Amino acid sequence: MTSSRLLPPSPEDHAASGGLINRRWLLRSSLAVGSLGLSTNLTRAGQLEVPEWSSKPGLGMSAYGQPSPFEDGVVRSRFDLFPEGIGDGSGVSFTPLEKLAGTITPNGLFFERHHSGIPEIDPDAHKFVIHGMVERSLLFDVESLLKYQMVSRTCFIECAGNSFFNSLGEPQQRTAGEIHGLIGNAEWTGIPLRVLLEEAGIDPRAKWLVAEGADAAKMSRSIPVEKALEGDAMIALYQNGERLRPEQGYPMRLVVPGWQGSMNVKWLRRIKVSDTPFHTKDETSKYTLLQKDGKSRQFTYQMGVKSVITFPSPGMTPAGPGLYNISGLAWSGGGRIKRVEVSADGGRSWSDAVIDAQPLPQAVTRFQQPWQWDGGPLTLMSRATDETGAVQPTREAWYEPYAADQLFHQNSIQSWSVLQDGEVRNVYA
Repeated sequence: MTSSRLLPPSPEDHAASGGLINRRWLLRSSLAVGSLGLSTNLTRAGQLEVPEWSSKPGLGMSAYGQPSPFEDGVVRSRFDLFPEGIGDGSGVSFTPLEKLAGTITPNGLFFERHHSGIPEIDPDAHKFVIHGMVERSLLFDVESLLKYQMVSRTCFIECAGNSFFNSLGEPQQRTAGEIHGLIGNAEWTGIPLRVLLEEAGIDPRAKWLVAEGADAAKMSRSIPVEKALEGDAMIALYQNGERLRPEQGYPMRLVVPGWQGSMNVKWLRRIKVSDTPFHTKDETSKYTLLQKDGKSRQFTYQMGVKSVITFPSPGMTPAGPGLYNISGLAWSGGGRIKRVEVSADGGRSWSDAVIDAQPLPQAVTRFQQPWQWDGGPLTLMSRATDETGAVQPTREAWYEPYAADQLFHQNSIQSWSVLQDGEVRNVYA
C-alpha cells in the first residue's frame, strides 16, 4: 500500500533561515503539513486488522459526556498563591494551551483565578442590583434575566497577570500553558449591559461603574461608562452553549471583551453607577503597573497584542529532523489579529504565518507555519500585529518603562530554544 506525499519544498520555498517555508509551498501542496509517510498495520490480504474494541459492543450512553480516559493528561495545572490553610481558595489554574487545537477553550479547561475560592451560589436565591446615579434602581434574579433577548459573542478573557513567570529573573522551564495559560477563548451568551443600564436610566453626569462579585473577597473593579455603553460588554449566563460553571461565575458574570480579566467580574451581585472611580482594593493594591520611578499606573485596562507558539514548545517536542507544522495562538484586546510572523533564527529574519479562518475582534486566532527542521539548534519566536497597527514588543522594549518586578500586562515576544535532541526550553532573547 502506498501513501500520498507532500510535494517537498524547494530552496526557493524557504521564506527565512531556520527552515521556515513560505505559504506558496503550502498552497501548491494538496495536503496539509504533516508526516511524509503513512505507516499502517496491514494483514497479508491488505486489510486493516480488526482491533479488540471493534469485536464487542461498547459502553452505553451517559447523562453528561466526559473526555476519553486516554486524554486524562489534558488538565489544568494549579498554582496556589498561599500555603495550604492560608488564604484558602486564592490561586490560579492554567489552560493547557499546548494540548489544545482550534481556538475555543473547553469549559472544563478554561483558566481560573480566584481571590477567595469559588462560592456555592443557589441561583434561586441570588440577586443582582443596578443602583447609584440612575433614575430607578433595578433588582434582578436569574429567572428575570433569562427572559431578556440574549446575544452571543466569541472573545477571550485574559488575566492581567498572565505570563507572570516570564517576569522573573531566570526563564522558568514550564509548559506553554503554565507560562501563558491564564487565558481562555469562549462563546459567551447573555444580555448586553447597555440594555440594562438604559432601562435603569443613567444620570448624564455619571462616568463610572463599579462591578462587585458575590465571592468572599467581594472582587470589585471600576469601569468607565463608555465601555459599558459601547454594546460589547454583557451580563453572561452561558459559556460555549451551557450555563456558566461555578468557577466561571455561576450564575452570572460580567464579560468586558479585550480588557483585564479581573474586570470580567464573576458571581456578579451589583453594579453601582457613579461620577468618580471607586479605587477599590483590587485596582490599587493589585492590577496596577509599577514604573521605574516607584509610581504605579492605574486604570490600564486593555490587554496588549500577543502570541505564543504552542508547537513546538516545552514538553511538545519534535521527534527528529523533518517536516513539521509550527502552530500557535495570537490575540489582542485592541481588535482583530491582522498578521503573525514566525522566526527560527532568534528574530533576525521573519516569515508570515498562515492565519486560520477570519479573525474576530478581541478573540484568539490560530496561526500555522510549515517548518523543515534540519536537527540543528535554533530559537523560535512569533510576533503578532493587530488591526490598530500595534506590534507585539520584544522583552527589552516591554520592560523599558517598568520596574524589574512588574508582573502585569506581560505581552512580550516568547522565545523557545530548540536543542539538537528536540528538547524545547524557555529562553529570554
